[in-house]
Amino acid sequence: MTRPLTDHGVLTFDCYGTLIDWESGIWDAFQPLLVANLPTGLTRKSLIETFNDLEAQQQAAAPTMTYPTVLECVHRTFAEDLALKTSPILDNDFGASVPSWPAFPDSADALRFLSQHFGLVILSNVDRAGFAASNALLGVEFDAIYTAEDIGSYKPNLFNFEYLIEHVKSDLGYSKSDILHTAQGIRHDHIPARSIGLDNSWIDRNRLSETGAAGLPATDHLFFSMAEMVAAVQAELTP
Repeated sequence: MTRPLTDHGVLTFDCYGTLIDWESGIWDAFQPLLVANLPTGLTRKSLIETFNDLEAQQQAAAPTMTYPTVLECVHRTFAEDLALKTSPILDNDFGASVPSWPAFPDSADALRFLSQHFGLVILSNVDRAGFAASNALLGVEFDAIYTAEDIGSYKPNLFNFEYLIEHVKSDLGYSKSDILHTAQGIRHDHIPARSIGLDNSWIDRNRLSETGAAGLPATDHLFFSMAEMVAAVQAELTP
């Protein structure tokens, strides 16, 4: 039986894709390369899919590499694989692009409300400096922030989730059963979170659950935005 949202004490969040619009950020950050190589014929969808695959490969191959360097390497490999002309400046600028990635319009208000009823924790694949820039856009103080830089590996490595469970307990006093992992990403978040026994809430911003595609995650809660999640919490709190 699915537990109510308010039966949990802490919400652990993936940030990029859930709170920060990383797809728009990545698409915008690739524009200098694309403009320098017109015409490329690349669509936003195909570019994001290719980036996703290259990023996962790079993170698996170099789990202690800082995220800006991961992005720099992915940009260079992306250009090489597609026979596009790049440069060290373009690669470096792409690697430094995280602070320019925008927040989703509903994220800040949702987090401010949720912070009144839950502990809030970040489990992110970026570095500390990159998340600090994003945190300024989100306008809330998280109770704990755990990045790939802190952990020494990238999601979906189960060690990241083991680290999360251990540190939420030692740092904040919440047990595993108190955690509701809240994320958009399937491969990086929901599959490993479910496999390690965490309750989960899918923020399905791309509405993949409506497509009937294979490999979709099992979820305790499903919402299409953070605003919908807030409305559900409000409904549970209403006598």
